[in-house]
Amino acid sequence: MKTVLIFFYFTLVGSSLTAREPKQTFDQWDKDKNGKLSIGELPQNARPNFERVDSNHDGSISPDEHEAFLKRSRDPRQSGPLPKGVQAFRNLPYAATDNLRQTLDLFLPKDRKKDESLPMIVFIHGGGWKNGSKEGMIGKLAPYLKAGSFAAASINYRLSGEAIWPSQIHDCKAAIRWLKGNSKKYGFDAGRLAVWGNSAGGHLVAMMGVSGGVKSLEGQLGKHLDQKSRVNCVVDFCGPTHLLSMGKFPSRIDHDSPNSPESQLIGGAIQENKKSANNASPITYVTKDDAPILIVHGTDDPLVPFNQGKIFHLALLKAGVKSEFLGMEGMGHGLGGTEVDSRVRKFLESQLLGKK
Repeated sequence: MKTVLIFFYFTLVGSSLTAREPKQTFDQWDKDKNGKLSIGELPQNARPNFERVDSNHDGSISPDEHEAFLKRSRDPRQSGPLPKGVQAFRNLPYAATDNLRQTLDLFLPKDRKKDESLPMIVFIHGGGWKNGSKEGMIGKLAPYLKAGSFAAASINYRLSGEAIWPSQIHDCKAAIRWLKGNSKKYGFDAGRLAVWGNSAGGHLVAMMGVSGGVKSLEGQLGKHLDQKSRVNCVVDFCGPTHLLSMGKFPSRIDHDSPNSPESQLIGGAIQENKKSANNASPITYVTKDDAPILIVHGTDDPLVPFNQGKIFHLALLKAGVKSEFLGMEGMGHGLGGTEVDSRVRKFLESQLLGKK
């Protein structure tokens, strides 16, 4: 329960790790501008954690309490224990900048043969492109690291409050190029690389899978422009794939609103900026040479409509791309459980380890 409550408050705030963002969020929530936050001023999902943030228990959250809580939440130790026998390299800059949103964490099993080059799983976090952090992804990667048969990485990217599309995909591709350029140094196989993401991260990994040859989405970040950003396979958990159709289906979010996550991503209401919305939609780029993909989506997803996974799957099949679709009956936006875990593991082992 403690981890869930921290998640509610922390992911709503976001984690750009810049000096100004905690203050910007505080000021945005401080509706009456009295320099403190009451429980009624917090977003609904952040309220269950009010007492934990209010460390002096005076009935309000001060700017210092707000920032201190964020700092505690950003501590890698808060994201779950690192499996024994795993070495972590944190906050590695992949874009040759000092922006901590353009860094990644790299995880390598210590006990492996010196000449053994492991395949790589790269996780990209969700959060509506405006929240979230690489620090919370170790739970998904831990089973693969613990088995010792995979290396792994978790990446940050610039959020929509800092930069609009296509900055996010430029960051992700720069991270992939950096990993490939440093694969020999760290001892993993750049030729066997999977990307896995949830929600907004699902959108970004889907885009990675279909845009390997799209120059406009490559960007010019980092020192490894000689490397290709193509990936070998993709695991997409409930990612948006066609922004313009999201509002046609039941959802808790008005996706066509100027304040929707999708509209904030492209810098304007999606229905009034259809060209930009299509530019940010993975379904736009589907071609026969795209990477194999596993799409997992809950039928009762209240945030990203179920049809987003379904239409993407059908478009991939029509183009001749290897696509597997796992529609989880009755499941919402959070995906997990033995069936999902087993299907993901089998897919990754098949694509990266050659297991049938």
